[in-house]
Amino acid sequence: MTEDTFDRDVVRAFKHFMERVVSAADHRAGSGLTPLGDRISAFLGTNASRLPVVSETLADHRLVDADIALSTLTGSDPAALLGVSGGQQRFHSTLSELLASPFQGFGPGPVDYSARATGPTSTRQVVSFGLRLIRFDGHPIAVLQRAANPQFGRNTAELEIMAESPHTVTGFLEHLRALMIEHSVLRGQVLSFVHTEYGSGAGITFLERPVVPTSAIVLPEGILGTITDHVIGIGEQRQVLLAAGQHLKRGVLLYGPPGTGKTLTVRHLLSETPGITAVLLTGTSIVHIAAAAEIARTFAPSIVVLEDIDLVAMQRNATPQPLLFEVLDALDGLDGDADVAFVMTTNRVEVLERALAERPGRVDLAVEVPLPALAERERLFRRYAGGLPFSPAALDAAARRAEGVTGSFAKELIRRAVLRAALRADTVDDNDLQIAVDDLLSAGESLTRRLLGTRTGGTERWQPEEEPSDGSHAGGYVSMHDAATVMTRVASFGWSGPTGLVAPADDDQAEAEHTDEPQ
Repeated sequence: MTEDTFDRDVVRAFKHFMERVVSAADHRAGSGLTPLGDRISAFLGTNASRLPVVSETLADHRLVDADIALSTLTGSDPAALLGVSGGQQRFHSTLSELLASPFQGFGPGPVDYSARATGPTSTRQVVSFGLRLIRFDGHPIAVLQRAANPQFGRNTAELEIMAESPHTVTGFLEHLRALMIEHSVLRGQVLSFVHTEYGSGAGITFLERPVVPTSAIVLPEGILGTITDHVIGIGEQRQVLLAAGQHLKRGVLLYGPPGTGKTLTVRHLLSETPGITAVLLTGTSIVHIAAAAEIARTFAPSIVVLEDIDLVAMQRNATPQPLLFEVLDALDGLDGDADVAFVMTTNRVEVLERALAERPGRVDLAVEVPLPALAERERLFRRYAGGLPFSPAALDAAARRAEGVTGSFAKELIRRAVLRAALRADTVDDNDLQIAVDDLLSAGESLTRRLLGTRTGGTERWQPEEEPSDGSHAGGYVSMHDAATVMTRVASFGWSGPTGLVAPADDDQAEAEHTDEPQ
């Protein structure tokens, strides 16, 4: 073959190639459809480029629910699920552009999946980008399912729905929403919010439901029962209350110094409510209160826990709306028959905004969780001593000396006694306990005591300047009828002295009220 002949063959092949490209472009220009559009049009029985698209935006943590509901509707037919070819551009394109684009020949391709949590230890492969072909009430419907994609500026999940009749789409969406609630993986779970790596929006994390029996709670007589009756008892008597015209929505505030058992009490409430949906917001995650309230409303009966609610009062410069107002909106935005309990904790009740305390309907039970008195300290010391060979007299003596301490102190005390015996390769005894008490109560351990939540030097409890006529109780709780009044007095009068419940500086916030921590 000569060089001229080779050149002519190359030119001829290139000419044929260009003719095919032009022919394909003319075909797309004539029909207005991509190869994917041809496939969807054949299923819908009409030109898909002429149909409107209805978009349904979802929080990304509801994508699993949508995936389950859509899979229920499509069944096991493998032809009912298509992927989309076309590289990264497909993520930036709407359903209309995927079906009719003069510049990009989107076609059927592999489906994109991602693993999503469905519980503390379980996951599900969900469609993160794919087209579902569904027949609903005899009508064909095409649904593009896509996950949030923050790196491409898409912070929510989305369903794009196409059908010949708008009425078909409306009925389909109503049925789909009902299926998402019926089959939701969120119902009955303990949930929390985590920030995404892109700094916008939030993801859901599933937590193990704690196991904290009543015996693990050491509080003054009557306090735990009052809290339990209000948070759990109202839900258990929902039918009776509703029949009597009473509301179910309720708010409980647990206040007191760090380490006294507020968080442990909350964990006990969660352990006593299996099957109840719970959302835990602590610290900066309180910014997700609106999303938490929506979950609570959707999957009631439910509990929303707001730990360190005093942080809300500090968000005075937040934009566009102060966080405090979002919390108030969440508390107000539920109907009276919504079986939702808001449980709030704070170490610094005196800094809470009046708006949270004064307006009716926010908090209807305020409970002080005080430093343990002698009887509670004795119970705490025995609890943490367990089966160790300390004499009852030695434990009682240690409890008497350790005035103003918390459960964190008691737990650390027992550990130090055991460690001292272990270092000399001997069995722990009463002398080890006594020396551990001496060490922890010494002047050199003052910072350690503060970090353990201890208030040595006095255990005087706060009282308002005027004792409420019928609101206070020796057990440290306030009746739901007078909670707003007493909370107002809290804000007005503050604490009565240096030995009350004033929280330490910001560097003294190591409250030991977390998993497996003492109260």
